[in-house]
Amino acid sequence: MANIKSAAKRAQIAERNRLRNKAYRSAVRTLIKNYLNAISQYSTDPTPEKLAEVHHRLNLAFSKIDKAVKRGVLHRNTGARRKARLTRILNKTLQPAA
Repeated sequence: MANIKSAAKRAQIAERNRLRNKAYRSAVRTLIKNYLNAISQYSTDPTPEKLAEVHHRLNLAFSKIDKAVKRGVLHRNTGARRKARLTRILNKTLQPAA
């Protein structure tokens, strides 16, 4: 426990920010997981409706990643890397089997 009032306040603020960042990271992970589930469903049974769902899930994940970067929860390079990986997965799925 901090002895100085300002140090105690900083500890309180750090805890608040930690919980906020944890919630954002969790939301990003959840949306990525939902996107990957949609991709796997589309790959087993490719229909236009499932493809639309995949694109919708991708947009949600991109939006949450961008917001996490904007708020400083994720580093911008980390956000860019995650978005690139998600896009690469989609492109690989949509690519015709050669």
